[in-house]
Amino acid sequence: MKFSFFHLMPYPYLPDDFDEKYQSTSLTFPNKHFDPKLGNQLYHRYLDELEYADKLGFDGIAVNEHHQTAYGLMPSPNIMAAALARRTERARIMVLGNAIGIRGNPLRVAEEIAMLDHLSGGRVVSGFVRGIGWEYFGHSISPTRSRMRFNEAHDLIIKAWTSEEMFQWISPNYEYRYVNLWPRPLQQPHPPVYIPGAGSTETMKFCAERRYTYMSVYAPARVVRMWFDGYRRAADELGYVPDPEKIAFSVPVYVADTDEQAHREARPAVEWLFGKGLKMTAALHNPPGYMSVSSLRGVLMAGMKPFSALSYSDLLAGGQAVVGSPETVVNRLRALYAELGGFGQLIGLFAIGPTTHEQVTRSAELFATEVMPALRPLGTAADTG
Repeated sequence: MKFSFFHLMPYPYLPDDFDEKYQSTSLTFPNKHFDPKLGNQLYHRYLDELEYADKLGFDGIAVNEHHQTAYGLMPSPNIMAAALARRTERARIMVLGNAIGIRGNPLRVAEEIAMLDHLSGGRVVSGFVRGIGWEYFGHSISPTRSRMRFNEAHDLIIKAWTSEEMFQWISPNYEYRYVNLWPRPLQQPHPPVYIPGAGSTETMKFCAERRYTYMSVYAPARVVRMWFDGYRRAADELGYVPDPEKIAFSVPVYVADTDEQAHREARPAVEWLFGKGLKMTAALHNPPGYMSVSSLRGVLMAGMKPFSALSYSDLLAGGQAVVGSPETVVNRLRALYAELGGFGQLIGLFAIGPTTHEQVTRSAELFATEVMPALRPLGTAADTG
């Protein structure tokens, strides 16, 4: 099993009347509520936490992209990856990922990831995401074009990384008369690719066809099992069994010295994440045309409740957050491992909402020293087969 420390870089200082006055932390939430002095402090604190995770022995340190939101302050995850590249030594620097569906210039993503690969000594992981509905509105792009733009941008980036001669690229959404990437990536043929999935059958097949790592996002374990099984079925139809490392389970994690302390400290943070950070209307999250009819049918049939309808106990029981002492967390993750049919990577969100720096670093310390060694033997082909 491999373990990664994932950071959203949230802005937790919401106004007291947020619940009553605002529908979401995203797109329409006025930026007058962003205090630049606090933002400056948060960025440096969050980078410190990621660097500390490298020292603790996490296999990866992960960042991602979001726009116009207090949920995550990383409109450019590649900038954060660059800041980490020269100040960390061993962990993979995982950009999970660049929202290539909303990028007007995906060739720039290919160039930046290639540069990061060299700066980090070949430690970069390149995630690609479509972006959430509100981010298409924020970039004046029709959500109905999301899948097409994502696929075209992906194919262009991969070809740019792997071609040794200049080529021309003309597609419905992008046009380049000259593509001749300097520098080429250090990792050959290109950095590992991760794709987060939220139930889209197209994403499962897309990952299976290219043997990419398929990564879950917020969902009950019973639903994540459906997603992982869908990826496994897609691979089976292609005649192979995916390596467990190609299946990554992402989940908020909080560890403290005792169960009582863990729940006392984690409860307000988990409730902030699901009740405030992820608060949005259906139109902001999944606007018409964003998903195909078959994928939308699958999501609806899964019967997921909105986050606002879930209590703290519901979230823990459903496997949407893991909280407790080291022993409790080990046992819960073992149970989730079995429930999900196995996975080879755990991508943990440790800095949850309004948790303090001291809480985050202590949680990461306990996880690295007491949880990781106990779970490390899991995630082998023999174990999952």
